[in-house]
Amino acid sequence: MKALYLKKGEDKRLRVGHLWLFSNEVDTNRSPLKEFQPGECVTVMSSKDMPVGSAYVNPASLISARIYSNEAETPLNADLLRERLGRAMELRDAMFGVPYYRLAFAEGDFLPGLVVDRYNDILVVQISTAGMEAVKDDVVSVLKDLCKPAGILLRNDMSSRDLEGLPRYTETAYGTVPAEIELIENGVQFTAPLTEGQKTGWFYDQRTNRSDFARFCKGKTVLDAFCYAGSFGCNAVKAGASAVTFLDASQTALDYATRNATRNMPEDGCDIDTVLGDALDTLQALKDSGRRFDVICIDPPAFIKRKKAYHDGLAAYQRVNRLAMELVEDGGIVMSCSCSQHLPAEDLNRALLHAANKTGARIQTLIQGHQGPDHPVHPAMPETHYLKSFCVRVLKGR
Repeated sequence: MKALYLKKGEDKRLRVGHLWLFSNEVDTNRSPLKEFQPGECVTVMSSKDMPVGSAYVNPASLISARIYSNEAETPLNADLLRERLGRAMELRDAMFGVPYYRLAFAEGDFLPGLVVDRYNDILVVQISTAGMEAVKDDVVSVLKDLCKPAGILLRNDMSSRDLEGLPRYTETAYGTVPAEIELIENGVQFTAPLTEGQKTGWFYDQRTNRSDFARFCKGKTVLDAFCYAGSFGCNAVKAGASAVTFLDASQTALDYATRNATRNMPEDGCDIDTVLGDALDTLQALKDSGRRFDVICIDPPAFIKRKKAYHDGLAAYQRVNRLAMELVEDGGIVMSCSCSQHLPAEDLNRALLHAANKTGARIQTLIQGHQGPDHPVHPAMPETHYLKSFCVRVLKGR
């Protein structure tokens, strides 16, 4: 393996565990980036010729190298993948007891560039980097051995692949993959679109937050905004909500939400209705029409996808939470979520305070949530801690 040399002092962040190495940290006099092939494995060396670990390189990317091992001269191969994926699966099986989870969470599982979601005997894989793309066949082979799946789908159609100079594609890498999948989460049964759905088909990261949300829903009227396949609302149905409204910009998503709600209907029933439209505009229309709810979930897509979009994105979070507080009954519950990596939890809290101030409400934080344990956070990489939520009680009047 070739050596990739760092500039003086640039190994400090890596020594405490960070896995990314940026192009301006490379000593290009000793190791010109143009001499490496995308995905090539290297030993990372400090300016004092001390090994830092093994990484794969992409000279065309701002993140020039991603460390996958603390040991030097360690190839990224089937043996290493088997060890990492095996330990990741061991953790999930111990936590959940049923085979519905995120099996691998990239840097959080020391597998940069690799995400794997498991739906019983169907696996969905996303590869976002040239280094992991180079061992794609090994990834598939190891997953076949570990999970004995009926099918493996590669959903490599993410925009992040553009940054690595990789083509976007979707393909069945093994077996047969259905157009939609069945899954169980928190005892709630779901059907979700797989080949045409968002990302890997489901958002396991909200599992714990959905369970917390359901605790407030028995006998209540509930709004699930940005609902996708109805995950929060169906947890509410299962918990005994009296009525659930699903809101989304996609009719397909609303169709899945309705199917899932019907599937989980309790014996004493629950009134279900759907609202099609852009959530921000439609929330305003619901407010203007006089609709009110006891419990509301706000789970939008990332409003801040890049740092330069921070101020506009923060304004969007403030607006959507203001609308939620206007729509919720006095003493009601709002769960507000953000998957924007560039919005810290304290700033989402600030958006909630801003919304409360604008509506003349007082709020109490009941639960502060984050991504589920099948999305482990790398403590040296705040980038891996992207999901945050606040469950607040909204008090109006004096």
